Amino acid sequence: MKNSELLLNAYYEALYERLESNKNQLVAKVDQLLRQEISKQSFQGLNEEKYAAYRDACLAFIDERIESCNPVGFQYTFDRIRSAELYDLELQLNWYDSRTEFEALLDAVRSRVTVQATDERLREMAEELIKQFGAFPDRSIIIAYETEPALDKLPDYIVSLAIEEMVR
Repeated sequence: MKNSELLLNAYYEALYERLESNKNQLVAKVDQLLRQEISKQSFQGLNEEKYAAYRDACLAFIDERIESCNPVGFQYTFDRIRSAELYDLELQLNWYDSRTEFEALLDAVRSRVTVQATDERLREMAEELIKQFGAFPDRSIIIAYETEPALDKLPDYIVSLAIEEMVR
């Protein structure tokens, strides 16, 4: 495995550990942010039953985001052989475009790793990446939602906001 791949794995592993260990805080933050955003946007016809459905979607997205950083499954998600195909499919399925954000993250990863790094140094660099970039693809999700708010984007947006507040 190349040094840049090791650092990218360390980035996702650090994110996974933070998200997993702070899951209860994420749930509480989602409750707060969801109510605030619904009030702010004045979404019409959103009764308590529909609110509960959006909250449940947010909670499912928290679990999904945590697992997307899981170091055990991460290698299969970004496998070099299939990465282009997976990336294209993800872009087709997502309502946001994260290409620029991902390329910036990869450029930062490549620029940081020049020699064989110790596990401790990889962890330090991963923390630096989290501080600089947050959790990929949160920035793309937040920007796309804020450009054009919509109920169907709400769960992704709320979870991204909660994660960003927690990781920074």
